[in-house]
Amino acid sequence: MNDRPANFPSLEPSPADIEAATRRLMTALDALESAVERRREADRDEDELATRIQALGADRSRLADELDTSLVKSRKLERANREIAERLDAAIGTIREVLGVAEADSAEQAVEADEAGEDE
Repeated sequence: MNDRPANFPSLEPSPADIEAATRRLMTALDALESAVERRREADRDEDELATRIQALGADRSRLADELDTSLVKSRKLERANREIAERLDAAIGTIREVLGVAEADSAEQAVEADEAGEDE
């Protein structure tokens, strides 16, 4: 028994038709395989990019922490520098006063010595 209606002619594909269909199928399969490989490469590139972005984010956070630490140290050093400068200024002032008193005492002693020498 045949499943085809009696008025439908039996068409057997020719070997040339089968060959052409096979070539088209192979071409389509090659194109599909190429598309799949391109997609895999794109996915790998995307994963690498995401990994790099994550690493850059971690580096940025680390650098921000280091910068904050450096700023704190810098401010402490500036404060210490100001305190040292103030202490040096005070010490210089004290030394000048002492030298001024010593010069005045020397001048007084010189005057007294001159006066004592004149009295003799």
